[in-house]
Amino acid sequence: MTETLVSPPDTSMVAQIAAMQDFDRYRDLAWEGSFEEYLAIVRDRPQVTRNAFQRLYDMVISYGTEEYIDNKKKLIRYNFFRDEIDEGKDGIFGLDIPLMRLMNVLKAASEGYGPERRVILLHGPVGSSKSTIARLLKKGIERYSTTPEGALFTFKWTNLAGMGLASTEADSFDSPMHEEPLRLIPQEWREKSINKLNLSNDKFRVKVEGDLDPASRFILNGLMLKYSGDWGKIVHNHIRVKRMILSEKDRIGIGTFQPKDEKNQDSTELTGDINYRKIAEYGSDSDPRAFNFDGEFNIANRGIVEFVEVLKLDVAFLYDLLGASQEHRIKPKKFAQTDIDEVIIGHTNEAEYKRLLNNEFMEALRDRTIKIDVPYITRLSDEIRIYEKDFNHERVRGRHIAPHTLEVASMWAVLSRLEEPKKHNLHLLQKMKLYDGKVLPGYTQDTVKELRKESKREGMEGISPRYVQDKISNALVSDSGEGTINPFMVLNELEKGLTHHSLITSEDGKKKYRDLIGVVKREYEEIVKNEVQRAISADEEAISKLAANYIDNIKAYTLREKVKNKYTGQDEDSDERLMRSIEEKIDIPENRKDDFRREIMNFIGAKAVEGKKFDWQTNERLRRALELKLFEDQKDSIKLKTLVSAVVDRETQEKIDIIKARLIRYFGYNEVSATDVLNYVASIFARGDAKT
Repeated sequence: MTETLVSPPDTSMVAQIAAMQDFDRYRDLAWEGSFEEYLAIVRDRPQVTRNAFQRLYDMVISYGTEEYIDNKKKLIRYNFFRDEIDEGKDGIFGLDIPLMRLMNVLKAASEGYGPERRVILLHGPVGSSKSTIARLLKKGIERYSTTPEGALFTFKWTNLAGMGLASTEADSFDSPMHEEPLRLIPQEWREKSINKLNLSNDKFRVKVEGDLDPASRFILNGLMLKYSGDWGKIVHNHIRVKRMILSEKDRIGIGTFQPKDEKNQDSTELTGDINYRKIAEYGSDSDPRAFNFDGEFNIANRGIVEFVEVLKLDVAFLYDLLGASQEHRIKPKKFAQTDIDEVIIGHTNEAEYKRLLNNEFMEALRDRTIKIDVPYITRLSDEIRIYEKDFNHERVRGRHIAPHTLEVASMWAVLSRLEEPKKHNLHLLQKMKLYDGKVLPGYTQDTVKELRKESKREGMEGISPRYVQDKISNALVSDSGEGTINPFMVLNELEKGLTHHSLITSEDGKKKYRDLIGVVKREYEEIVKNEVQRAISADEEAISKLAANYIDNIKAYTLREKVKNKYTGQDEDSDERLMRSIEEKIDIPENRKDDFRREIMNFIGAKAVEGKKFDWQTNERLRRALELKLFEDQKDSIKLKTLVSAVVDRETQEKIDIIKARLIRYFGYNEVSATDVLNYVASIFARGDAKT
């Protein structure tokens, strides 16, 4: 009895899922046609014949670029490396310069200027995003192959039954290395054919190099005998061209090789191996149809192959790697050299690369390698973004991450990677701030350029982001904190972990990193004191009045006028005591007060010329001075120090609750973390350490 196949009813759940399928897209991706139809596609869109380097470069560029100036240097940010494909999951931050170098190599390779015959080697410390870059490129080229712009094609042999050329079980034979269909045109008349058919255009010149793989050559030669050398009939009767979708999971156009134990390394993992089951069918182990073209070099043809920890390869493997990069050829067992078209990208850490430099047997590899240094991030804001990607409100449920928790962890990590300034009378913390774009009195962008120039190996040593991520995770799952993790919990985890850190073996190294914990704690102390001060002085009406009073007085002072007293109505001299009490809060010395006051008046005048009203909040220095002045005026009435005592009167508690509410509303704290930070700052004031 034959079972009748039926479609699910339109109202079924299966039908609802099926309705989400895009049939038009499926048909495009599953396109199949004749060689003649493919030639028409090439004439219309010659870019479908691009080589692997051209396609990879175009893929990255297709996401767009941004130009920006950093310390007087023009840089390019490639949007692709933000990982828009997976909504930023593998996004890379702070490595625009190494990525520019990588893209310059890919561009030169796509133009055929030489780098296409080299191994691209990403080199840097552990956890510096080397494998992430390779993973992004593989993921990107895979997705690009599914778009109209990134389309590429391969072919299969058909109607082989009775020809004695395919398996007895099959009538067709796929190109085992997914080759470009134009390789079917014999090399002696390939270029003439391309020119005669006008397959190239003004934007792209079609140029297909290399020959067919051994299995396809075997079938083509067999058919040439059957058809008495009539190539046209062979292509018409036995070739079907089809759309090719790169896929790492399906091992089509994307390969990954990771060295195993040196005793178990086998070169057939790269170049394929004999299929012993098929020897009985074809009668010989030298018959290409009895060979599995499934090595990483074979399956990565037309795309990209990643070598994980490439320098751990056995020396015997290097011959395959060198031939693949320099000659674009590999040597499968018992067969002639086979042409390949793929980007070879490897990555290695610092220790393995030093071993390469000291090994004379590796000289040939060094000569065929383009090394791109991928250091740790040295810009604080970029380091923070790494941890915000993993530890944010959406991903961390049920735990509150107090403000500055990720910042102090990032601060410590970045400080560990910086070299001590050799001049400019700078502390390491100040250097970090300059790198992050902060403005420090007496230092310019030229200073930053000099600092970077004198620090040759900056970012190549220090703490890995992975270590920091692990310790943040530890803090998140700990029982302390009442559902909240704060900076001290994370700093304590970072410090405790140094004892058993596998990569930091010297006591001097551990001491250096522990000392940096102290530097970060002191900086955090300043940050939270500033925040609490701002919360206390966040009375908008009071600070606006103070600002207006100060502006009236400096205006009168600079114009040599009188100030009308709002209460007595009398004209009076400008209030020097008031002005100095504000200016001293931001360390304006007596001999520079006139300069500062003129600066503010010029700022007001410039706004007036633009038709805009002056707002004290738009001038950072003035805003800070006013906040500190208001804080000084109000802190005694709030009696913050009483927080560390057991007894707080009702009036003080109400004022403290207002401050706490402001910390929650304006600075991102919750009830627990706001209470903790107020208690902490109160203890500082109780010690008399506060700088007001």
